[in-house]
Amino acid sequence: MVLAGALAAALPASASASAGRCRVDVPGAEKSVSACLADLTTTGTLASGHTVEADWAGLTSTGLPGYGPVPGVQVDGYFPDTSKANTNNGWNHDSQFVLRLPSHWNGGLVVAGSPGVRRQYANDRAIGDQALAEGYAFAATDKGNTGAAFYDDGVRPGDALAEWNTRVTQLTLAARSAVAQHYRRPVTRTLAAGLSNGGYLVRWQLENRPWLYDGGVDWEGTLWRADGPNLLTFLPPALRAYPAYAAGSSAAHQSILDAGFAPGSEFLWDYHYRVYWDLTQRIYREEVDPSFDGSLAAGIPFCASGTPSCDADYEYSSRPASVARAVERISLTGRIGKPLLTLHGTLDTLLPITRDSDVYDRMITSAGRGSLHRYYRVVGGNHVDGLVDQFPDQLRPLGPCFRTAFDALGGWLRGVRPPASGTIARPAGATPADLARSCSLG
Repeated sequence: MVLAGALAAALPASASASAGRCRVDVPGAEKSVSACLADLTTTGTLASGHTVEADWAGLTSTGLPGYGPVPGVQVDGYFPDTSKANTNNGWNHDSQFVLRLPSHWNGGLVVAGSPGVRRQYANDRAIGDQALAEGYAFAATDKGNTGAAFYDDGVRPGDALAEWNTRVTQLTLAARSAVAQHYRRPVTRTLAAGLSNGGYLVRWQLENRPWLYDGGVDWEGTLWRADGPNLLTFLPPALRAYPAYAAGSSAAHQSILDAGFAPGSEFLWDYHYRVYWDLTQRIYREEVDPSFDGSLAAGIPFCASGTPSCDADYEYSSRPASVARAVERISLTGRIGKPLLTLHGTLDTLLPITRDSDVYDRMITSAGRGSLHRYYRVVGGNHVDGLVDQFPDQLRPLGPCFRTAFDALGGWLRGVRPPASGTIARPAGATPADLARSCSLG
């Protein structure tokens, strides 16, 4: 789907304060197109053609309440870049962004990077709708490269991943300037928010660019560590064992548990093996360790253990030091410089909680930054909420918990401390509809 026609079909200038208020210049952008809209949330942008549902499909449950209308200005554009995988807007150009400016502004800005290898509208429903409804300006980036072949971008191993961090910083700086010019007053609060790879970006920004932000919310961010754990240490043993597990092997079942996947998550394993485990291992391994499979591009899909160059047999710890150096370029340290709230589901079947956020929480504490962190383990939460509707009695959506955490961060910055870190249990008697609407952190 392309949005080129929709971007030109803006509402009359009367939808904004004046005709001039529909035009917004984004510093450093190579291209930008502005439009005054009656509703910036997905309720309105789906109808007007100013979002791409495929970007955010499968990330939230259908029961997550919507918002709207929030009138204002939307800016779509891109920064200079040489890669061209993002086809949104008919531009065939990466480093695309979206900036939304509500007519009634609270002085704040929320910046997000896309989860997975999705494009710039991926956060529209999970994060953007709430931010806009509460009066924040909202900016999101495609991170500079998109799609399953994102590893083709860059020259050195790790370049594509490192670009993600650069593009979030770039958008934050540009958006702060554009927002200030549009409203004729400076931004008073800048928040980072994201899920999965977007959560990783929140962590990295608060560790490395804390002066740009006042705080962040991290929804199951990806943990990268040169010495592990990282996804290249726990996905291969799961891939190796899964065929035997599916055939009934108890030893293979134990191997997947030993890799870090939670007891009780077995009902999710088949889906994740088919959709996530294999593809994720191959494309991220190709990015940091392209020599493993020689001239192949991201290995051999669903190869059996023992097949030459099979990612099921990948052993991160035995690979050359150059691989660890590539991962080191994008590794996390735990040295956050601003308040951070982290959410992670106990049934996360892509990034197991014991190999990810449990570890990151300890890293933050070891770095002496524990007072800046709140960590909430959500019982029954998976990596994203797309399977909640299929398993309503076994999974709990994290979307409502993110909304609560987002508001708790705002309170924290006003001096109201959020609940202590802890485990969020499923409330007794709560129905799936109840859980889709609300979440208490403590």
